[in-house]
Amino acid sequence: MEINKAEMASAAAVAGASAPELRGSEILVKALQAENVQYLWGYPGGAVLHIYDALYKQDTIQHVLVRHEQAAVHAADGFARATGEVGVALVTSGPGLTNAVTGIATAYMDSIPMVIISGQVPTAAIGLDAFQECDTVGITRPIVKHNFLVKDVRDMAEVMKKAFHIARTGRPGPVVVDIPKDVSFNKTAYTGYPESVEMRSYNPVRKGHGGQIRKALQLLLSAKRPYIYTGGGVLLGNAVNELRTLVDMLGYPVTNTLMGLGAYPATDRKFLGMLGMHGTVEANNAMQNCDVLLAVGARFDDRVIGNPKHFAQNERKIIHIDIDPSSISKRVKVDVPIVGDVKDVLTELIGMIREAQQKPDAQALQAWWNTIEDWRSRDCLKYDRANTQVIKPQLVIETLWNMTKDVEAYITSDVGQHQMWAAQFYKFNEPRRWINSGGLGTMGVGIPYAMGIKLAKPESEVYCVTGEGSVQMCIQELSTCLQYSTPIKVLSLNNRYLGMVRQWQELDYEGRYSHSYMDALPDFVKLAEAYGHVGMRIERPQDVEPALREARALKDRTVFIDFQTDPTENVFPMVQAGKGITEMLLGSEEL
Repeated sequence: MEINKAEMASAAAVAGASAPELRGSEILVKALQAENVQYLWGYPGGAVLHIYDALYKQDTIQHVLVRHEQAAVHAADGFARATGEVGVALVTSGPGLTNAVTGIATAYMDSIPMVIISGQVPTAAIGLDAFQECDTVGITRPIVKHNFLVKDVRDMAEVMKKAFHIARTGRPGPVVVDIPKDVSFNKTAYTGYPESVEMRSYNPVRKGHGGQIRKALQLLLSAKRPYIYTGGGVLLGNAVNELRTLVDMLGYPVTNTLMGLGAYPATDRKFLGMLGMHGTVEANNAMQNCDVLLAVGARFDDRVIGNPKHFAQNERKIIHIDIDPSSISKRVKVDVPIVGDVKDVLTELIGMIREAQQKPDAQALQAWWNTIEDWRSRDCLKYDRANTQVIKPQLVIETLWNMTKDVEAYITSDVGQHQMWAAQFYKFNEPRRWINSGGLGTMGVGIPYAMGIKLAKPESEVYCVTGEGSVQMCIQELSTCLQYSTPIKVLSLNNRYLGMVRQWQELDYEGRYSHSYMDALPDFVKLAEAYGHVGMRIERPQDVEPALREARALKDRTVFIDFQTDPTENVFPMVQAGKGITEMLLGSEEL
């Protein structure tokens, strides 16, 4: 029996009548619940009050009230980096959104999966310069993977499904969903959250081309001086086990970028340390002098290869595996491009190696390792460990590493000298334990990152390594730490300078320290105590270890340790701007 159009319309009306009518804000909350969102960092305002009202009526998502919208995005970002899940932040229109821009750009540069929900003025007022209006879509377009303006409440569920799908698949990244106030208030029949999503224009490739992987295999097995260079894509792609299997099978040297630290154990002899502007001699020399380079989830950025012309001087074959085709041959021309999910591609490559008759040239590999050991013998990270008069910042990081190397510890940092010392001297053996802003280099991320991680990992130890300059950019979040019981440990390497700026001014500007000295610093001990936390001021090297032990013992308290460090200490090795990666300064004696 055929059903006529009238009967179909009647059936649809009955089905629609049975579906509950929900406001856009309620559908949004249901979408977040369906995506298993546990934490939401945000700050309320007029355009998002309907959303906050809907959040008030549920109890599965914990909202964390930050003190500044920038910190909301940073905290959600830190949570995402440490867990691999999508971080979610909520801000209001106008200044709420513009305050969040730095956090969004930070996540975009490091390919972090996030969904940022912003309020917008009512649809009828858009474009009329309404109170707290800004062009959210236009402002964020260059710094997001995608953004949406929800114009109709009926689209809310599908838009949210697309937002989470885009954020977490392919090369991850932040997605902004802009919701006008009337859309969050209007009602529509809610028929459920979509189970899947199809987007004709978005289908990231996962499987690498088999022929290209076979080419890579031949190059790798015939190499005389092989090198494996990996970036944050290995961590984001959850390919750490595959990378470690590959390196151990081949016995080849390996390096990580700043964003890739922890992908391969730093204490393993095959790890040459971080490479790049502040990388080790052995890591940088191997990069320049290898004959076959396998690049995995890395992008050859300027802080890694230095001057591209210098890098191109030496002949080498380059294999590049990346999920994002636009990253391949962007800065350096490669010989074997492989577009695909790094985990899938490495799995296939490992299978081919196991089946291959050919084995690496053991004699050539041993000669290569002998060369590397000669470079390593220079001990490019040496510093004055015997100094008893002033705290060397490296000592603080080494002491922290020795104390926490056998526990589950997460280290966040702000940006500057302290960031580089943490990367050089804390030996990251596990993935997702090193949380910092690499691409954008954002000061102020350290405390928000740490409090985001502490909520996700309450049983872990979480340390924020910072400087007296960076920490003041989001120091108000110490209040959030108290309200939400996230007992982090803040280690400020206080040298009374904007240290990295001062270092460049010393090297490149003949010691003209233009506005890099901090003349009016607060008493950080009193400031920490004013926020309800424990403050310590440490001035002698012999007090570093006892202070850290005391801070660790205060498991349920946030502790701010103000280490008075040597103001003249520089980060070495260092590759100056415009130089090649092997043109390194190794110490002050070379200045």
